[in-house]
Amino acid sequence: MEIPSKYDPSTSENRWYDYWTKHNYFHSTPDEREPYTIVIPPPNVTGVLHMGHMLNNTIQDVLIRRARLMGKNACWVPGMDHASIATEAKVVAKLKSEGIEKSDLSREEFLKHAWDWTNEYGGVILEQLKKLGCSCDWERTAFTMDDNMSASVIKVFVKLFDKGLIYRGHRMVNWDPEAQTTLSDEEVIYEEKQGLLYYLSYKIEDSNESVTIATTRPETILGDTAICINPNDERYRHLKGKRAIVPIVDRAIPIIMDEYVDVEFGTGCLKVTPAHDTNDKELGEKHQLDTIDIFNADATLNSFGMHYQGKDRFVVRKEIAEELKEKGFLVKTENYINKVGTSERTKAVIEPRLSDQWFLKMEDLVKPALRAVLETDEVKFFPKKFENTYRHWMENIRDWNISRQLWWGQQIPAYYYGDGQNDFVVAESKEKALEKAKQAMSSSGMEKPLTLDDLKQDDDALDTWFSSWLWPISVFNGILEPDNDEVNYYYPTSDLVTGPDIIFFWVARMIISGYEFRGERPFKNVYFTGLVRDKQRRKMSKSLGNSPDALKLIEQYGADGVRVGLLLSSAAGNDLMFDEDLCQQGKNFANKVWNGFRLIKSWEVADLPQPDASRLGLEWYRAKFNQTLAEIEDHFSKYRISDALMAIYKLVWDDYSSWLLEIVKPAYQQPIDCTTFDAVIHIFEQNLKLLHPFMPFLTEEVWQHIAKRRPEEALIVAKWPSWEKVDESLILDFDFVTDVISGIRTIRKEKNIPMKEPLELSVLNSEKTIKDWDVVIQKLTNVSSVTYVDSALDGALTFRVKSNEYFIPIDGTIDVEAEIAKIQEELKYTKGFLQSVQKKLSNERFVNNAPEQVIATERKKQSDAEAKIETLEKSLASLT
Repeated sequence: MEIPSKYDPSTSENRWYDYWTKHNYFHSTPDEREPYTIVIPPPNVTGVLHMGHMLNNTIQDVLIRRARLMGKNACWVPGMDHASIATEAKVVAKLKSEGIEKSDLSREEFLKHAWDWTNEYGGVILEQLKKLGCSCDWERTAFTMDDNMSASVIKVFVKLFDKGLIYRGHRMVNWDPEAQTTLSDEEVIYEEKQGLLYYLSYKIEDSNESVTIATTRPETILGDTAICINPNDERYRHLKGKRAIVPIVDRAIPIIMDEYVDVEFGTGCLKVTPAHDTNDKELGEKHQLDTIDIFNADATLNSFGMHYQGKDRFVVRKEIAEELKEKGFLVKTENYINKVGTSERTKAVIEPRLSDQWFLKMEDLVKPALRAVLETDEVKFFPKKFENTYRHWMENIRDWNISRQLWWGQQIPAYYYGDGQNDFVVAESKEKALEKAKQAMSSSGMEKPLTLDDLKQDDDALDTWFSSWLWPISVFNGILEPDNDEVNYYYPTSDLVTGPDIIFFWVARMIISGYEFRGERPFKNVYFTGLVRDKQRRKMSKSLGNSPDALKLIEQYGADGVRVGLLLSSAAGNDLMFDEDLCQQGKNFANKVWNGFRLIKSWEVADLPQPDASRLGLEWYRAKFNQTLAEIEDHFSKYRISDALMAIYKLVWDDYSSWLLEIVKPAYQQPIDCTTFDAVIHIFEQNLKLLHPFMPFLTEEVWQHIAKRRPEEALIVAKWPSWEKVDESLILDFDFVTDVISGIRTIRKEKNIPMKEPLELSVLNSEKTIKDWDVVIQKLTNVSSVTYVDSALDGALTFRVKSNEYFIPIDGTIDVEAEIAKIQEELKYTKGFLQSVQKKLSNERFVNNAPEQVIATERKKQSDAEAKIETLEKSLASLT
């Protein structure tokens, strides 16, 4: 097979991905091997590939490809989340652009449009993941709205309801006025925003007196039903039992006493609006206050808004402030920084709103999940620091609001059969609901005949996370068929790779559901990636325009280049400062590997004796390879994926390409012996195995060029290298040798002595030196001979490695006077440096107070400077 002069990712990537899928390497079925399972964090069906997806899925692919090479039955399940809020918003917007309002459609008509949209635009991201090289088992692709997935969700709802864990309640909820649905607490993002604190005057009924209250939301005075003061506040105690008049509304409201009021905040008087604040609602219930809801679902004002009816809340805020000012009720305003809740999906400002919703009781459900992470280590977090975040949320968990006022999603399986709010049953189908409803009516003495047409299903859909919390179970149909072969084989899964931003939404809830529905953990390890940020540490976003086009990066640098670029600086749990130069570094590495392969294949091979230099070089590299392999295995065990890649990177770039290939390379136009050549090919193949999880396309391309392979011999299903005992002495010896080589090369560079000109080397040997390595030194530095001497050589250039001194005789081409001047200058600088270090070490205050490591560093500087001065003085003496 002809080897192209350059590696071309654009042709290689498509060819090998097609080859892998054609031969079904990604597909898994249960067998006798150890399973290794990952379920993908399902991206939104509306999603397109961005840098966060690139990082997360590259890490998953690295883990799954390595497991495959290690002989495990690797199964990576892909899929998508139906993303109720985001998808419904997109469908509504599309319909609006066509002149169709959602309100004009029936639920069935809208869902048809939603499915049409999903089938046309959904799943784009899964196709894009293929460009990245993701080796998912595409035959297992799941969607949270698939029939079996939806049936699983409904079954779980019914089961939890029957256990008394799901209930319907009238509660204060987070309302997204743009999506017009409730949100869970975890879907609300609190942001600090600059606003105003408005001081408003309320007249006291039948009095000339007034009180001043401070509020950030003057529009809500239209829903005020009381003013609350602290009974211990001497300023207002005389107002107990009196009534105040709400400005503009002219409504008399009671003045109540409650220690809830902070005497120090604002004026010490609190306006109470039970319909629009959680704390106010609790006060309202305690003091039996009226509740006046002034908002429509879209956060415009309703009929209680008087002449502001139909206007947006923020428009009203400005206008009512003006009216209050004109009528003398606005005392003053102050700048005020307030934490404002916004919708995680639509970014709209959240409204607290009283609403009938469905809730899941969490207090008892969380207990096994808490123990699994914090006590028994059944589920391990990497990095461990996220355990504290997990603990805080789980120990302070509130009941989960699982209903959403949407049509796209699993419809809540509650069926109403009577006139009362509690006249409902919960069942997996309408037919089962009818039977339950008849039983309920019979037991309550109701004789009215009932048919399917009499049942009305609850309009709400379930929170999207209520389907994805079942993901590791439901993708293997473990809810509907809890004892099927697949779920018994693949569950619990092995690793979960995700971002810490969904530790509450998804990770914690999956652990909860695993123990609730299968009695065991859903996965063994959770690897939290960091967020991808730009060089200025800003989170990447479309609005900032700092997020590069993921597919364009792949087109420019190749998928392998982008994968390496992302992983080289993505330590677990720490944010990645993305720099496009990293992708260029990845591309350069790919070219380095390719050019190294082309060099090997360019050598002519002959039946010749193996040179000692080649033998030694190969022995050293095998030891270095095994040392690095042990290091890599340790990194993987701790999920230090970036460190594992860096170890391989250094092994291939430095040890293999820069040293081994130079050691074994035959002389110009000379053949290489077959023993060395075969060994180098074997070593190269081992390198490719280590690299494959990180750079799958390049490594498969090179692997297939090395030899003609049968499908079962493809690199993707090759065998991961096995670790062998390391001869540490070989590595230490070679480190010594490289220092000698560097010393000779430095002299050549400084004295401008060309490589083709041979040198002689003499060694004043005071350390144990293995003379066998002299052949390697000679080959890599063009030294014609190495002699060992008992005393320093006069008139020779000198350098030191440890306590050995090396001498290179000077010929007439070197300017002795210039060399003397240079050494004298360096000697002067080094002596000055030594004096500064000695001064620091003679300072008792410094020595007594500085950390031990700092003192050790300074003493090392002193000994190094003293050794260098000794060498320089000897060199100077030899020249004078």
